[in-house]
Amino acid sequence: MNIILLGAPGAGKGTQARILVEGRGMVQLSTGDMLRAARSSGTEMGQKVAAIMDAGQLVTDEIVIGLIAEQIETVDAAGFIFDGFPRTLAQADALGDLLERKGLSLDAVVELRVDDEALVDRITGRFTCGNCGEVYHDRTKPTKVEGTCDVCGSHDLKRRADDNEDSLRQRLMEYYKKTSPLIGYYHCKGSLKVVDGLQDMAKVTADVAAALDG
Repeated sequence: MNIILLGAPGAGKGTQARILVEGRGMVQLSTGDMLRAARSSGTEMGQKVAAIMDAGQLVTDEIVIGLIAEQIETVDAAGFIFDGFPRTLAQADALGDLLERKGLSLDAVVELRVDDEALVDRITGRFTCGNCGEVYHDRTKPTKVEGTCDVCGSHDLKRRADDNEDSLRQRLMEYYKKTSPLIGYYHCKGSLKVVDGLQDMAKVTADVAAALDG
């Protein structure tokens, strides 16, 4: 099963992707992770990526699609989760063409739908463990011992520099301008499933599973 997780910044895509990876043996294809890996790989594609990023330019859709194609060909998985791609209608078309060439299908597009104001509250209070990646929140999920990760005991707790209200609202505007048209695109294709991303995490996880298996 190959799926796309859609949603505004902070909607919970990363958390749900991690649960699907652990529970179903799927592979999360994060464009950011793939670009970083390519840059340090020393391959011809990696050198091209490094040159573009070092020049402060955006990596082209063609290169990103090339990296995704490499992963699809070389990684044995129960399915792929596309994370951070596609972001635009052109990228959605390119991904569809790639999957068709590989004889694969896009089985579902799950939108984690959230309210902007609730999302601002969620994100501005968010912090993570730099060691194991566990996510916390000042109000809804503080650590049991202040300054210590509940999972691994690390004291390396971090907040993203852009997890503030002004930055988040800019990121939301960028999302609505470029990525939200994908919701209509995949709705027309009959692929879109909508899950309330502001529910309790366990309920979101159950609803995502129902959307995929229903």
